[in-house]
Amino acid sequence: MTALKWHQVHAWRLSQHGLSPRFSSQDFVQAVTRTGGIQAQVISAAELAVCTRVEGFSLYDVKTALWQDHTLVRTWAMRGTLHLLAARELPLYIAARDWQNNASWSNYFAEFGLTPAQQEAFLTAIPHVLEQGPMTRPQLADAVAKHTGVANMRDLIVSSSWGSPLKPSAYRGDLCFGPDQDQKTTFMNPRVWIGKWQLIEPKLALQEIARRYLQAYGPAASEDFAFWWGCGKIQARKLFQSLEGELEEVEVEGWRGFVLRATLPLIQSFESVEEIHLLPLFDAYTIGVPRGCEPLLAQAYKRHVFNLQGWTFAVVLVNGSIQGVWNSKIRRSQIIVKVNLFSPSTISIRKGIEAEAERLSHLLEKEVLLEYEYPSYSQS
Repeated sequence: MTALKWHQVHAWRLSQHGLSPRFSSQDFVQAVTRTGGIQAQVISAAELAVCTRVEGFSLYDVKTALWQDHTLVRTWAMRGTLHLLAARELPLYIAARDWQNNASWSNYFAEFGLTPAQQEAFLTAIPHVLEQGPMTRPQLADAVAKHTGVANMRDLIVSSSWGSPLKPSAYRGDLCFGPDQDQKTTFMNPRVWIGKWQLIEPKLALQEIARRYLQAYGPAASEDFAFWWGCGKIQARKLFQSLEGELEEVEVEGWRGFVLRATLPLIQSFESVEEIHLLPLFDAYTIGVPRGCEPLLAQAYKRHVFNLQGWTFAVVLVNGSIQGVWNSKIRRSQIIVKVNLFSPSTISIRKGIEAEAERLSHLLEKEVLLEYEYPSYSQS
C-alpha cells in the first residue's frame, strides 16, 4: 500500500480546488468543474466561492456568467441542494442522477393527490411552458395549471416555498433557476440555454462523477462519496468496486482512503504549502473532503463548522486544514470580519488572514475590519 503524507494530500486538494494556485479568469469555469459544483442555496456565498478560486474575477462576473453568458447554471443537484454547475456539463449530472430510477417521487406526488397520468402531465408541462422564457413561481404555477387543465397543480407549486415539487423537473434537466425579476426568483428551461443535449448512459455518467470527486477530494472512501453525492452507502461501494481497476488504496499517516491511480504520482510530487484562505459559507472544499479526519478538522471543533441544522460555516484554512471559522457583518461602508481561531495563531497566520481580508475588501468593494475572537497568539 502506498504511503502519503498529509502535507501532500492538503497541497493536492488545494491545487485541484483552484486555491493554490488560483485559476485564471479565462478558465473561471474550472472553479465549478474541478470542484464538482459549488453549493449555492446562499447565492452570495456561491459567488464568493467562485471568486475565491479565480484570480481577477468579480462577483459581477459570476452574475454575468449565470444570467447573460449562460456558461454557469444554478439548479438542484447533489444531496438535493442548489449548486452552480458548468452549463455544458449539466447533461452529465442529469444522467448520473438517473431520475427515472427514483420511485420515491411518485409516492411524493401521490400524497398531493396526483394520479400517475397527472404526474406525467405535470412533468411534461414544465419544460414546455418554460420555453416561453423565465417565470416566477406563481407564473409557472398558473401556466402549468392552464396547460394541464388540473387546477390543484397550481397549489402544488405555490404552496412549497422550498421547491420540492420542482426538484424532479430539475433532476430531469427540464428546469433551472433564471435571473431574478423584481427580486423574485424565476425558473428557466436549461435546454433553451444549452442547446444540443448530450445523452449519456447513467452508469457511465455516475462513474465519471466518482472520478471527479476523487480527483478533487481524494483520498476518500466510498462512504465519503455517498455523503457528498447523496446516495446510499451500498450503491457507493458498488460504484467504487466498478472502478476498481482505476483506484488505489493509500495510507496517509495511519488513515486510509482511495485515490485515482493516475493521480498518485502527482500527489506524491507535491511539497507542503504555506497558505491561508478564508473560505465562505458552504464552501465545496469544506463540504466535500472526508469528515472524521483529525488532520483536516479536529473533531473537538466539528460542531463549530457543521451544526446539527445542516449549516456549514465559513472557515479559516491553514495550509489545507480547517483551523478556525469566521463571519461577517455589514456596517455602512464597512464589513466587520470576526475570526475565531481554534488555537493560538502565529504571526505568519495572522499576516495570511490579513491578506485574505484585503482580497475580500476588493471583491466586496468595502473596507474590511478584522476582529479576532481568540486573541492570543505565539511569536513563532
